[in-house]
Amino acid sequence: MGRVVITHSTYLEGLIPVLKVLAREEGIDTITPAVISRVKGHSPRLRLRVSIPINGGFKLLARRGSTAQEVFVVTSWAKDQLQDCLDRLCRKG
Repeated sequence: MGRVVITHSTYLEGLIPVLKVLAREEGIDTITPAVISRVKGHSPRLRLRVSIPINGGFKLLARRGSTAQEVFVVTSWAKDQLQDCLDRLCRKG
């Protein structure tokens, strides 16, 4: 079972519960939410997309409304496997 690193005081609405469920998956080691920024466009619901590979995992981009947040995931999973799981979790939430 992985862990979610809580280091900030602000997160996208609904992000932490989704990340906690993801952390329970076999093969997910550490999840670290990072920088929050404003973006163009508007996403009415929480969306998570695998962005780029990093050492030992991937960077995700979480979007909700006109706000985006980077999330770093240390995992042994392939990109497609991680994206499929994120899509499934975001549909539930």
